[in-house]
Amino acid sequence: MKIVAIEAIPFAVPYRKPLRFASGEVHTADHVLVRVHAEDGVVGTAEAPPRPYTYGETQASIRAVIDTVFAPELVGLSVFDREKIHAVLDRTIANPAAKAALDMAIWDVMGRRLGMPVTELLGGWTDRMRVSHMVGFAPDDVMVAEAQRMRDEHGITTFKVKVGRHPVSLDTRACRALREALGPEVELYVDGNRGWSTAEAARALDEMADLGLTLSEELIPADQVLGRRWLTGRTSIPTVADESATRPGEVTRELLDGAATMVSIKTARTGFTSSQRVLHLCEGLGAEVVMGNQIDGQLGTACSVAFGAAHRHTSTRAGELSNFLDMADDLLVEPLRIADGELRVPTGPGIGVEVDPDKLAHYRTDS
Repeated sequence: MKIVAIEAIPFAVPYRKPLRFASGEVHTADHVLVRVHAEDGVVGTAEAPPRPYTYGETQASIRAVIDTVFAPELVGLSVFDREKIHAVLDRTIANPAAKAALDMAIWDVMGRRLGMPVTELLGGWTDRMRVSHMVGFAPDDVMVAEAQRMRDEHGITTFKVKVGRHPVSLDTRACRALREALGPEVELYVDGNRGWSTAEAARALDEMADLGLTLSEELIPADQVLGRRWLTGRTSIPTVADESATRPGEVTRELLDGAATMVSIKTARTGFTSSQRVLHLCEGLGAEVVMGNQIDGQLGTACSVAFGAAHRHTSTRAGELSNFLDMADDLLVEPLRIADGELRVPTGPGIGVEVDPDKLAHYRTDS
């Protein structure tokens, strides 16, 4: 079943409130909808969220590389030529979100053609995941109120706290306020988005040592090699490599160097195929994983939960699957719903969701 056409459609959906973290802030989901058309009329769809301050991609660059570099080489290949497809993608460096969206849209075509959910094709471990919600970079009472609302309305009891502010005390105080308000039964962990120095991160972990944090993620930049190794070695809290470990080679480096003890897998940057390679590498090295989020919309979140639920190791911990709740609207016909702290994998072939053509027409920015 050959690929006959590929579309990269820009769209913009506003957030209800700005999302802020150490590496930047986002006011609008300026994403790209990627469609892969097969010769029998089956269409696969995925979402590419650009993060210029993290990976260097923009909405314009994602469209350009798909339209001018990838599409001319992929059209004519069969969707089942997975190694040939990735040979084409791997010839071009970087561009992770563009590559990931193409990969997932092709998996969507395969699932639809075979009449099977992608999550079953990938592994079929379970049909749902526990959900973690992100809070941070706001006054303490605002963060506490949001976490309490997520617990009351959606049953979420795992929270990722965005840290990395200056001074450090802003974040340690916020984490303490969350722990005191939510109680010991709620899971809290922190993500610095590379915002602190080694000394600041060490101080922060010391100040929060009694809060029962379960993970610490990317507190300092990836190029602070000695600092990361020293920081990971002095704490009992598992250290998660995220944007420093986007490819199998980087994962190997971070784990074997002692800079991290866990890895965050994000389908928005490694698709389904490369995410499996990262997962299997981590399993072979005995490292835990967590499903991360690249501030995906509902389509991207559907991809994340499909992959996370497909495998035993990715479904062990709560996945970061709730950022779409901060968007004012979305593109899907049937919206995703989080209940009792869980998100179910959408049913149906492929990724299991459908894009509403009227909403796409309203939010697309190229017409």
